[in-house]
Amino acid sequence: MSPRFRSPSLALSAVLMAGCAGADAPLTPEERDNLSATPVVEGLDQPWSLAMLSDSEWLISERGGALRRVVQGQLRDTPVSGVPAVVAKGQGGLFDVLPHPDFADNHQLYLSYAKACGDGGATTAVGRGVYRDGELVDFQDLFVAESACTDTAKHFGGRIVIDDDGYLFLTVGDRGERDRAQDTGDHGGSVLRLHDDGRVPEDNPLVGDANAQPEIWSWGHRNPQGLALHPDSGEPWLNEHGPRGGDEINRVEAGVNYGWPVITYGREYYGPSIGQEKKDGYAQPLHYWTPSIAPSGMVFVTSQRYPDWRGDVLSGALKLTHLNRVRFDGTEAVEELRYLTDRGERLRDVRQGPDGYLYLLTDAPDGKLLRVEPPS
Repeated sequence: MSPRFRSPSLALSAVLMAGCAGADAPLTPEERDNLSATPVVEGLDQPWSLAMLSDSEWLISERGGALRRVVQGQLRDTPVSGVPAVVAKGQGGLFDVLPHPDFADNHQLYLSYAKACGDGGATTAVGRGVYRDGELVDFQDLFVAESACTDTAKHFGGRIVIDDDGYLFLTVGDRGERDRAQDTGDHGGSVLRLHDDGRVPEDNPLVGDANAQPEIWSWGHRNPQGLALHPDSGEPWLNEHGPRGGDEINRVEAGVNYGWPVITYGREYYGPSIGQEKKDGYAQPLHYWTPSIAPSGMVFVTSQRYPDWRGDVLSGALKLTHLNRVRFDGTEAVEELRYLTDRGERLRDVRQGPDGYLYLLTDAPDGKLLRVEPPS
């Protein structure tokens, strides 16, 4: 047992046991060639996240630290000013960009990023400022995962969403030090829940536990790279990277332990098993991928432009370079389809625009913003 491990409180045991149902086997994926993607913007440097502020202005974060403007469909040369300094090292950099739900009135913009900490280390942070016409002003950190400071430069997580009740969710990876994910005294390997101003909600599951971090909503995660709200329940769902196999889709529930590295369908990169596939007290994924696809940005499809896809989960794939679609019946994954495999491009983010089209970001030094044309 890791010296940093602390057991969750007994009050959560019933919740943990309830979270054990999930996928019994991966689906057999089908490849489809009836989809095309049209470049909208080119010349991006490793884009990471896309935010639609209005019909006329979108923002794209680049991992190196620049926040780029797309105005009336054209990429502006000058990046947004006032963006915080980021640690663009390894997998670190500028991550998600998210407008506040009331952005049209308050102009508040959230950024997650790798922030310098300790002696040459970095950690995951989220902050907000006020954005107008290419300038971000009064940017302040709302939360910094101090306990997840390390010099490993990987597994930052960094996805953010704000739900209909105004709660901000932030993913933090295990930082490449897997025991962190089972230590509730450490922010690593967790999904955090905050008020939109960074305060800790009093009904978070570990509030009152002196040995736990009160921001934690769920734990036992490896490196969540996609995060989206279910269109019916409003709950956050995520996808996350496994090691060699064992990438997952999970419904994120309060006080639930998702098992990494005690349970996983993945293996060590050099071959041996890591843990068990199932164990009482640890939640099973709703869906998993073996071999790994390296899932990234994630969205639920609600647009009328793709009527046969409504309610399905779309994820980008970095390693297996495709657009991944999983259909669910409730919480049961029933079909997996793969598109755009012939392009051979790493897909970092997937978003649904105000025009109903789906948009993709390609992860490359000459990255693109692509519009997904409805399937024939």
